[in-house]
Amino acid sequence: MHILIATAGALPPAAVVDLVTGLWSPGSSITVMTSIEVPRSFLEELETEEWRPFADNAMSPESERQVARYVEERGRRLIQPILAGLDAAGLAARSLFVESADPAAAILETVSEGQIDLIVMGATRPIFTEDVWQSVAVKVMQGSTIPVVMVPGLTRTPDDLGDNEGAS
Repeated sequence: MHILIATAGALPPAAVVDLVTGLWSPGSSITVMTSIEVPRSFLEELETEEWRPFADNAMSPESERQVARYVEERGRRLIQPILAGLDAAGLAARSLFVESADPAAAILETVSEGQIDLIVMGATRPIFTEDVWQSVAVKVMQGSTIPVVMVPGLTRTPDDLGDNEGAS
């Protein structure tokens, strides 16, 4: 079984580790992923007056490295608590950082590209409100062809979410 844990930093590590430990068996694999949106202001700072790569969708190798570094550094901070919990439980996991403005689409694309059998993610919005239908979790559940297990996430306020809600 290949388990994909999708997080934006709001999943409680202990609950996820308990769940995954119960599902894990020899031969299983675990991937912990997060989706990172690179802020437009960051991209604009990469440009110079003479070089406008985003006008024609071209990036210099240095700019690509900077964006990749930003995505990896931000991603590591978000998934580290879950990776540490899995490691403490003796479970190895692979890290995956995806640059995307749409976390639900990034999760579903990751599932379609890999041999994923189960998605574990969080739900941080109240379930009986109208805006829940716009949540990453609901979008993934609607678009997924494999089981999705929801773990109650840490309560987050709109200020905590910033520009990129992520996957919980």
